[in-house]
Amino acid sequence: MAKYTLGFDAGTQSVKVAVYDEAMQCVAQKSYPTTLTYPQPGWVQMDVEEYLALTIRAARDVTDEMKEKGLNPADIAAVMGDGVICGIAGVDAEGRAVTPYINYLDSRTTEDVEAITAMGLDIWARETGNPQPSPMFPAMFARWFLKNCSEEVRGKIVKFIHDAPFILMHFAGLKGKDAFIDWGTMSGWGLGYKVEEKVWSDEQLEILGIDPKYMPRIVKPWDRVGSVTEEIARQTGLPAGIPVLAGAGDTMQSMLGSGIFEANRGVDVAGTCAMFCVSTKGIVPELSRPGLGLIFNSGTLPDTYFYWGFVRTGGLSLRWFKDNVAQHSESGEHYRKMSEEAAKVPAGANGVLFLPYLTGGTGEEKDASGCFLNMTMDDDQFVMWRSVLEAIAYDYRELAAAYRSAGVNLDRITVTEGGSRDALWNQIKSDMLEATVVRYRNAGGAVLTNALFGAWATSDRAGDVSAIVELLSKAIVEDAEYKPDPETSRLYEKIGAMRAKLIREDMREAFRNLVAIRNL
Repeated sequence: MAKYTLGFDAGTQSVKVAVYDEAMQCVAQKSYPTTLTYPQPGWVQMDVEEYLALTIRAARDVTDEMKEKGLNPADIAAVMGDGVICGIAGVDAEGRAVTPYINYLDSRTTEDVEAITAMGLDIWARETGNPQPSPMFPAMFARWFLKNCSEEVRGKIVKFIHDAPFILMHFAGLKGKDAFIDWGTMSGWGLGYKVEEKVWSDEQLEILGIDPKYMPRIVKPWDRVGSVTEEIARQTGLPAGIPVLAGAGDTMQSMLGSGIFEANRGVDVAGTCAMFCVSTKGIVPELSRPGLGLIFNSGTLPDTYFYWGFVRTGGLSLRWFKDNVAQHSESGEHYRKMSEEAAKVPAGANGVLFLPYLTGGTGEEKDASGCFLNMTMDDDQFVMWRSVLEAIAYDYRELAAAYRSAGVNLDRITVTEGGSRDALWNQIKSDMLEATVVRYRNAGGAVLTNALFGAWATSDRAGDVSAIVELLSKAIVEDAEYKPDPETSRLYEKIGAMRAKLIREDMREAFRNLVAIRNL
């Protein structure tokens, strides 16, 4: 195995870069926040060029940190990263971005989604496992770019690409025509591919009006796509010539980093988009029905699959509250302080409800907006904070019911990524889902997983899938366990039913009126 490997996670709220040694101990790490802009209501834009710049900056920081510790960056043997599976930008012949980067937080394609859904086609579920389109699918973003970009910009687009492949292609000095995508991230497109064959679907792309020439080539996550260039080596301190691997999807790597190697296991990926996933052996018809709102993806490893439901602004709601309401945008430590105080607030948050639809709703609740309900003079920011934490768990509860109805055992659920460090939130989820919640010692499951893949891909057992499973099994260690309290679970069940009725029936007209007010 390699002496050191570098892994990165190009997430929605930050870019994290870390170097791990042969024992998979982190020897250096750095993260930087990303920039999200909101040019219109329901629109959320980012910049893949910023992703690249932040990764280069963080890589330089970690190689400098290694030197300060007496470690030699020249011993780093490979680069492997992951990124957001539901987000793309258009790049030109030189591989530079010519469009904004649009991801799953954006709602601009809602009307187009409704038009495609109205076609009533079954090819989506049959080939992708996803029964209908969603405003968070890159396939819909590609349609939007091709319809709405200027003729000049449209003429420059050579390929559509995700954030991690964009970073990796530039580390390897590739051009636009060389754009690639791993088979897991491919399934993040939502539509346009055959998930089990891991190829683009000409029939779907024709229906969508997307020329296949825009689609990147599909590769295995551990394939070598190139080598670190001399220029990138100069900027980052990495050794020139080391392998650059194709990379993977963030959710896929988080699941592997949570010990999910087999079917019928549950995982809470507590990131920006709070995702509740279950692993399967393939498409499950009961979970691929229209109206459930579940999304089906291919995993990183061969013949692995999973469904996931989501709260689109789950983790982002937490950051929004800390930064904009509590006014502590510079302090990540403030999350812990708020949860310590919120733990003193009774379950149910004194009846205060938070609706986490800060970038709009989806489906029949597309007009939903973020708001706090039922507050009194007795409530403070810690009551509000608890209601924010509970809001995501209430939506998880409905997802759990769908999974269980399809025969999935959810007595034990793994929680990963940054939100897994919050003990109060973990306990709320345990009570809400009536399941034991397990946390592993390494919170950043995806970055560690990437480093493991880098070490494996440069070892004499490269390509032997059983070898990477062995490495992952050794690296993950259980850190904490949270068990449900039956009385609290019953309380959440009652409130959850009333909350669902409020959102789906009682407040529907109010949401429409609020949208009208916002658009005046």
